[in-house]
Amino acid sequence: MMVAGIGSRKGVSVEDVLAAIETALEAHGLAMTALSALATAPLKKDEAAISAAGRALNLPVVIADDRVLQLASPRSRCDLSQSRAGTPSVSEASALAVAGAGARLLGPRTVLGPVTCAIAISGDAP
Repeated sequence: MMVAGIGSRKGVSVEDVLAAIETALEAHGLAMTALSALATAPLKKDEAAISAAGRALNLPVVIADDRVLQLASPRSRCDLSQSRAGTPSVSEASALAVAGAGARLLGPRTVLGPVTCAIAISGDAP
């Protein structure tokens, strides 16, 4: 399973979200078709652009459980994310949380304007 975790400022466009996902995947030599799901934190559950990106890619948007999100070990740190979401990186922590036990990040999050995207693969992936 490969998950794109998404963090964003409020009110971003679907184009912003899709561009961040594409940029993050390209950094790892991957295509959109490699993704199994999009993930985000509960505070982003009503962000229309994230839901629209899931529909555009025909992928589920999974809202990470707060408890699991806070247990994830992201590489990046954002003080604003820590204070609002309880994790130093919404994109990295949600990707890890949704990819499941033993998941790992392919690299640090990609920041593209107002959107961050991190790619995680499940613990059973090669």
